[in-house]
Amino acid sequence: MAITLFSHPSCYLHLAGDEHPEQPARLSAVNDQLIRSGLEFVVQQRDAGPATVADLYQVHSKLYIDEIYAKAPKDGHIWLDPDTQMMPHSLNAALHAAGAAINAIDQVMSDINQQAFCNIRPPGHHATRDQAMGFCIFNNIAVAAGHALKQYGLERIAIVDFDVHHGNGTEDIFAGDERVLFCSSFQYPLYPNTGDIPSGDNIENLPLPALCKPAIWREQITQHWLPRINAFKPQLILVSAGFDGHREDDMAQFLLTENDYHWIAQQLKQLADTHCQGRIVAVLEGGYALSALGRSVVAFLKGLM
Repeated sequence: MAITLFSHPSCYLHLAGDEHPEQPARLSAVNDQLIRSGLEFVVQQRDAGPATVADLYQVHSKLYIDEIYAKAPKDGHIWLDPDTQMMPHSLNAALHAAGAAINAIDQVMSDINQQAFCNIRPPGHHATRDQAMGFCIFNNIAVAAGHALKQYGLERIAIVDFDVHHGNGTEDIFAGDERVLFCSSFQYPLYPNTGDIPSGDNIENLPLPALCKPAIWREQITQHWLPRINAFKPQLILVSAGFDGHREDDMAQFLLTENDYHWIAQQLKQLADTHCQGRIVAVLEGGYALSALGRSVVAFLKGLM
């Protein structure tokens, strides 16, 4: 079966300023590399629909969501935190980013395609239950998990986050929820300077130092994540796929390459084949060196195949 790739044109319209690293060109870099690699003819591309307020209420506080809607500017821009800007197109982009994750859940649960990737922005994994953070407005992966838990009655979902920054927002939302196993690897200390002490028994964090080499990263995942996920026997695997740990990305100081993202995809695919009929949904998080981002996404998708 093919992999379904979800996106939406509105995700290109959210602009955070010319000097901001989270640019629409990130999505273009992924699409360009899909064409260059020939995967354009293998993946099935779909436009996403928007998330609803009810979808967002599943994982964010009503007060926060209502505040975002009230603050959304008709012109100009506002700052939700020192890194996260909203302008007139931002709300629609964020709704379609979260909506892509929901559509991807519906796709894999319907057995049409067992894997899906969401090429979306703004990213999501820093958004907590009641706060925008780190370029993130809505927590896309959490919205996906909330939808899967409610709509399909799943009892065990594994969320894997290999972005170089700790997925603090996802941990905030699901800490203590025994239905969700959250695994996050990240450079520490580094923004948001959290994750060194897990906030629940269902959290498996891997804080790793700057200049972390691929062999160490793989070793830690093999020793800690893979046995934990295998024992958990997830009915669905979700992935916060951040590629800013690549050695060419200056947002951090990991030394990973696209080969490592291919490897982690293969490991997750084996677990998904064993426990959940191959069902994996991945959503784009970080990755700011454009060439490295495109190559890494292609390597990850090939690993899923």
